[in-house]
Amino acid sequence: MLFRELNRGKCKTYLLGCEKTHKAALVDPVKEKVDRYLSVLAYYGCTLDAIIDTHTHADHRTGSWELHDLTGAPVVMHRRAPAPHVDIHVEDGQTLSVGDLVLQVLYTPGHTPDGICLYVNDRVLTGDTLLIHGTGRADFAGGDAGAQYDAITQKLFALPDETLVFPAHDYRGHTYSTIGEEKRTNPRVAGRTREEYINLMNNLGLPLPDKIQEALQPNQSAIEDESMPFPSLAELNQVRQLTPQEVKLRLDRFPSPLLLDVREPEEFSGELGHIPGSILIPLRELPARAQEIEAYKDKDIIVICRAGVRSTTAAAILTGLGFEHVSNLKGGMLDWSDQNLPVER
Repeated sequence: MLFRELNRGKCKTYLLGCEKTHKAALVDPVKEKVDRYLSVLAYYGCTLDAIIDTHTHADHRTGSWELHDLTGAPVVMHRRAPAPHVDIHVEDGQTLSVGDLVLQVLYTPGHTPDGICLYVNDRVLTGDTLLIHGTGRADFAGGDAGAQYDAITQKLFALPDETLVFPAHDYRGHTYSTIGEEKRTNPRVAGRTREEYINLMNNLGLPLPDKIQEALQPNQSAIEDESMPFPSLAELNQVRQLTPQEVKLRLDRFPSPLLLDVREPEEFSGELGHIPGSILIPLRELPARAQEIEAYKDKDIIVICRAGVRSTTAAAILTGLGFEHVSNLKGGMLDWSDQNLPVER
């Protein structure tokens, strides 16, 4: 197996390559380093076979969309990833083949709802779930310290002690650890109960990443246009969230709300379908097309997307444009579909 960390910085991108077939995967690529990755692939004579993000990043722009455009390699993320244009959605226990390499997917939510780790041969790529002598923060929207503790202790710590640990970030100059070492010495997890871990993680008081406004929402939406008026985190936090059952109850009333789906056209008619009666205005087009729903400025609007993330952005944009009664479908079409509520395709 060809294995390289390519960034030599706090953010880690890993190259996994099959030496027999010369097929390779890039894990957690950074947008600013795309040229470097392509050069390394060429140097080793590798064909890019998969582009994998272990989660939706908040501190840097992903290079996945640009690498896909340049190479045609599929983008791989967990089913709960909010972004469009993910070619392969994976779930816990699924495997990915890169030449003769077999990558096992471990679903490890907590840092984000879409977090995964990748177990291959003698090592595990742990994303931002388990760091070297640390763990990824769990205080972003959708974070869950309890779920993170369960993922670490029940899935990662179930791997052999000698398994090498390669995280997506390191801030102390480490390159790798082992599962056994983290079990024994990780100061956030070792010797702590689930409740103690939750209390610790909920009271870290960490500042937000410097580039969160420039990175998080573009990564969630795959919108590269820098003129897109993304709302602030404070505006996002003010959006009213409705569960699928609450939305269904509102649809049974008269007058029923406007259902505004902000996914891409191929998603609207794709695997998850759409809620009957909804209209489609993709998020990237919403600021320019908001006048099309001007008649609903003082009426109820419920915004919908895949996972409830892009639609939260859309709801905040509409609120900023003077729409007075905008809500978001929490969990998006994923939760709507999982509850077997009506859809059209």
